[in-house]
Amino acid sequence: MGDYTEELNNAFNVLKRGGIILYPTDTVWGIGCDATNPEAIDKIFALKRRSEEKALICLVSDFKMLNQFIEEVPEVAYDILKYAAKPTTIIYDKPIRVAENLVGEDNTLGIRVTKDKFCEQLIRKLKRPLVSTSANLSGQPTPNSFSEISKEIIDGVDYVVNLQQAIKTPKPSAIIKLSNDGKVKVIRK
Repeated sequence: MGDYTEELNNAFNVLKRGGIILYPTDTVWGIGCDATNPEAIDKIFALKRRSEEKALICLVSDFKMLNQFIEEVPEVAYDILKYAAKPTTIIYDKPIRVAENLVGEDNTLGIRVTKDKFCEQLIRKLKRPLVSTSANLSGQPTPNSFSEISKEIIDGVDYVVNLQQAIKTPKPSAIIKLSNDGKVKVIRK
């Protein structure tokens, strides 16, 4: 992928205004917004027709940002992420400085440190985590490519990032729940 300055600026401007975007990630196409904006998060729940009890995840640009939004990152998280063979989302206890409607009822939040260059640059520019949920209506299959995303989703976002990333094997991330008491639970391999 070459220069995507224009796409970064367009997506950034929509996010700053409280809009929602459709964008390629290091896994599947995602619907995203500023993770500190509760109104934007509500728009995503409404667009996906998803119950607010079902948690959304977010992306951060690096470990430094992860530490800014989780009260205490368990040491083992760094090893899991360092050696993970595929994109891995970890559900952490006690998220901080994000919108309340993003936090699970059990005071947890799933966060993935993105490896996608576009996402990383967008998050750095935003200086906040980016909500990332698959680009489908709740209960529908996760689209494997942009062409499989429903018109309702495309029409329902404020901006579609114009980067047709060739993801070789688009699959959702692995999900691991890592509690501060040391418990580790694999939610999705």
